Amino acid sequence: MSRSLNKATLIGNVGSDPEIRSTSNGGRVATFSLATSNIWNDASGTKQEKTEWHRCVVWNQGKSGLADVVERYVKKGEKLFVEGEINYRQWQDKDGQTKYTTEIKVRELILLGGRSGGSDDDAPRRSSAPAKAGSKASSGGSDDFADFPGALQDEDDDLPF
Repeated sequence: MSRSLNKATLIGNVGSDPEIRSTSNGGRVATFSLATSNIWNDASGTKQEKTEWHRCVVWNQGKSGLADVVERYVKKGEKLFVEGEINYRQWQDKDGQTKYTTEIKVRELILLGGRSGGSDDDAPRRSSAPAKAGSKASSGGSDDFADFPGALQDEDDDLPF
């Protein structure tokens, strides 16, 4: 038996506020663009940068409200970790022209930036489709890790290396 894998992992910035739509059967879908950049020095030592734009599509699936999480928390400029699969689609427009698009069907996302507005909740917020039935998508914010950012600032290292 042969195996295959279709997986995209991206870290980038949201290009514009997500567009949220409802389908005729009551489903919800969020779409947004995510920019990733590659920076390098060319042969002459000049700094070069190339930005790629990725179309991300997020569905509410089962008991997962991932599109609802996107609607509530994701805004233009937000830094995100996105994981999903690459999908290619084609369709005919109203003029009969064949159109093509490449999308990332998001299964998991993590909000990497702190909340805007000066809130002291700067820990990453994580949401994903549930791995098993009965799980709910979470947006983090648990008080269990409220002191975590402070732990990173500790100067007392007892590491053996």
